[in-house]
Amino acid sequence: MPRPILDEEQIHPAVRQRVAQHHQAIVAEVREAIARQAVVVVGMRQNPFPRQARKLLDQAGIAHQYLEYGSYFSRWRERNALKMWSGWPTMPMVFVKGCLVGGADDLRKLHDSGELKRLLA
Repeated sequence: MPRPILDEEQIHPAVRQRVAQHHQAIVAEVREAIARQAVVVVGMRQNPFPRQARKLLDQAGIAHQYLEYGSYFSRWRERNALKMWSGWPTMPMVFVKGCLVGGADDLRKLHDSGELKRLLA
């Protein structure tokens, strides 16, 4: 299921580098974390859903890394780069073994169905 992304040929050469490098440090940080850790939760302060995801993982005894990027009023541009990279529109972004599994509700469904344990086995 490929998602539409603007072709490089449709980006003027004068701005391609800027587009390619837009907040890439945060993207690189998340990519490195999901390469090292089995479970990574990417979230933000003041949002209850990252807390829900972390609480579920804690209660299930599943070790995870949490990366927090700002709040509703800070670092939103950086979070936007993560959203553009992943295609996931909300926080948290939950990764299991390098695969984006969705947000808190999606994590809950995986847990309740037993699939989360199978993914981690």
